Amino acid sequence: MDNLSFSLKDGEILGLLGPNGAGKTTTIQMLLGVMEPSFGEITYFGKPFYKHRSEILKQINFSSTYIALPWHFTVWEILDVFGRLYEIPNKKGRILKLLEEFEISHLKDKNFFMLSAGEKTRLILVKSFLNYPKIMLLDEPTASLDPDISVKVRDFLKKQQREYQVSMLFTSHNMAEVEEMCDRVIIIRRGQIIAEDTPENLAKEIKDCQIELLIKKDAARADKFLTGLELAFEKERHYFRIMVDESKVAELLTLLTKESIEYEEVSINKPDLEDFFLKVIKEKAK
Repeated sequence: MDNLSFSLKDGEILGLLGPNGAGKTTTIQMLLGVMEPSFGEITYFGKPFYKHRSEILKQINFSSTYIALPWHFTVWEILDVFGRLYEIPNKKGRILKLLEEFEISHLKDKNFFMLSAGEKTRLILVKSFLNYPKIMLLDEPTASLDPDISVKVRDFLKKQQREYQVSMLFTSHNMAEVEEMCDRVIIIRRGQIIAEDTPENLAKEIKDCQIELLIKKDAARADKFLTGLELAFEKERHYFRIMVDESKVAELLTLLTKESIEYEEVSINKPDLEDFFLKVIKEKAK
């Protein structure tokens, strides 16, 4: 890592993004105390981590699709062990409630190795919320999940944020998910922060958007007209994909109308977080 410094606010969901090898996993391992930073300091709740490690670890938790739990333990045995470690009050009630929230109550007597990838992911999430954490470190929490379960998991996380002010550090390769979930985003590359803002503000830094038009009757004239305007566009049969500054979209459509170029369909794709991510990573790679 290279002088990486950031803060996580109360009740904030902070996205930590970057290409493979950027340092996301290393960052999380240091935040968990698995690795020690070569310099600098990690603090939670205003307290140095290295001095108050046991106290702090009781108030945070971690979930990742890529960790394994005891292979031959049942779901219930795994959660019972962690419930004892965290000294959870009303342990049985807490376990039953979370199993129901994540729709895996029917799996409580199954061994870990018998679970599907998606079921393991949900069990790990249940384990991670047992101790009513104030801070959650989430490494791709919806990977391996079916779309309908992913929606329910995201709803659960937002409920925890809304009702209990749980702060979350959130990594994902699903940019649409990050846009939905995160209040703020940090993008890192080679251990350095290269961009930081809300998902909306980062997307707005890209001015060009894509207009897609279906033009059948006037395709030849449209090709000639757009070439004359010196606009970047692609043509695939009768579909035209045109890159244009977002502020010029209405003007372009008006010009096409004045030229009596008829289009049967139109869609306008505005820049999103993924567009910004790809752009900034590409620029920093030069």
